[in-house]
Amino acid sequence: MTDAPIPELSLLRSFSPLDGLKAENLRALARKTTVRDLGAGRLLFKEGDTEKRTYYLVSGTLDLLANGRIVGTVKAGTPEARHPVAPILPRRCAARVATERVEYLSIDSDLLDVLITWDQTGTYEVGELHAGHPAGDDWMTLLLQSRAFHKIPPANLQAVFMRMQRVDYVAGDTVVRQGDEGEHFYAIVSGRCLVTRETPLNREGIKLAELGMGDTFGEESLISGARRNATVTMLTDGTLMRLGKDDFNTLLNEPMLHWVGYEEARGIVAAGGRWLDVRLPSEFEHCHFDEAISVPLYFVRLKLKTLDPAVPYVVCCDNGRRSSAAAYILSERGFDTCVLRGGLAETDLADALNHPADRA
Repeated sequence: MTDAPIPELSLLRSFSPLDGLKAENLRALARKTTVRDLGAGRLLFKEGDTEKRTYYLVSGTLDLLANGRIVGTVKAGTPEARHPVAPILPRRCAARVATERVEYLSIDSDLLDVLITWDQTGTYEVGELHAGHPAGDDWMTLLLQSRAFHKIPPANLQAVFMRMQRVDYVAGDTVVRQGDEGEHFYAIVSGRCLVTRETPLNREGIKLAELGMGDTFGEESLISGARRNATVTMLTDGTLMRLGKDDFNTLLNEPMLHWVGYEEARGIVAAGGRWLDVRLPSEFEHCHFDEAISVPLYFVRLKLKTLDPAVPYVVCCDNGRRSSAAAYILSERGFDTCVLRGGLAETDLADALNHPADRA
């Protein structure tokens, strides 16, 4: 198995739901993705695999195996191959190379999920945050890739950026000092910072790290309530965005949403409710509940007048992230909504999502 250069954007756009990403987010994803290859008979993943990776087949053919028997195939270039290969975790089948070799994309699922959600929740509404910044919105995209941001509920992503304050520093400024109370969470927009820790044997401080655009610091102290365990100093002139402790702690918590399991959701629909599917059109066309309404997340605000306030809606997507963001928008505007816990991956449509279409 070898790694190849960063894929072309046109290749990424040939897959769903990557085809729905804005150009800047697709470029960010491309920088974190490579085209890889695998030889005949090798396994791309095993049955029962739980690693959070999303795979797309670029060339060649994969056999899908359950209990050692071939249950389907995926051939590159077919409509089925536009979608992730067996995305449900734990994997319900193994994927084995059936041709001399295959090429594929392997993407961090959490990163993809966060980028898709952010992409569709109205980034235009936070334009004032990066207006005039020399780094544009690259720092925001980098921030979304950090593990800290994967923990933030999707409905709160926009609020985090809206509540951040811009602070400019010059080289030599101390941003936080070891031993002080933690008051802010910081993200670097431009410039570089030095992280040091003072010890009984080294009062000058031991260098721990250098941080640059998109890096964050300060969350540990806010979460634990402990004092700062290191000092952060500006190595260069730069700009930081900071979020106050109260906002940080509030926005780490899930907003009040009504989550329901599949059986309860089916009962709501049977009693007159409606499925509201907020995935992209290409995902909806691949598989969806009968009579579900398709309103992609990025259209929710625009389509409010087409929805009936008297009807309860069960909002759904592939895994719950995008649907929770949509349900929050709707509930704030008075709609009766609940969110399908676990998304379509926990329903009868899971097999369709895995798409072993060419049954052996």
